Amino acid sequence: MKTLKKIAVPVTLGVLGLIIYNSCSAGIPKGAKAVNNFDAKKYLGRWYEIARFDYRFEKNMDNVTAEYSENPNGTIRVSNKGYDYIKKEWKESVGEAKFVKDKTEARLKVSFFKPIWAGYNVIDIDENYQYALVAGSSLKYLWILSRTTTLPESMRQRFIEKAKRIGYNTDELIWVKHNQ
Repeated sequence: MKTLKKIAVPVTLGVLGLIIYNSCSAGIPKGAKAVNNFDAKKYLGRWYEIARFDYRFEKNMDNVTAEYSENPNGTIRVSNKGYDYIKKEWKESVGEAKFVKDKTEARLKVSFFKPIWAGYNVIDIDENYQYALVAGSSLKYLWILSRTTTLPESMRQRFIEKAKRIGYNTDELIWVKHNQ
């Protein structure tokens, strides 16, 4: 029995450590590259979610916005808000984002539930910071954002083509309604 404990405890602690390490990762999907020469100050402000993959935190949500502002400590405050059209109520989540390396590379990690962090990678953005394509840590997470509730067809095509080249199944995108 003592031998079993000598093996089981370190193995369990090792597995637990790997789980915690992976949950704190700020990865980027293979083939995706974060925008360089990124201007974080120009990225701040309100963005409208135009499209996303379905996942539990935004299930049944329309009218989704993300508001980014600078915290006094240099991190970024993230406020996501959306309307749950099934429950007929507004929901909001507030979190924090930090740059993975330096502020000129659009690779961030975001947390709404510390100590769990996830990748937030701006992989395409227009020169005027009006439209953005954002990848999560894996091919399960993708967002198309706009400063307005609409997206020009040329930007839609540009982002869809880029996402497909990386390996995203863009047929699974949910196109978000903005009517409130």
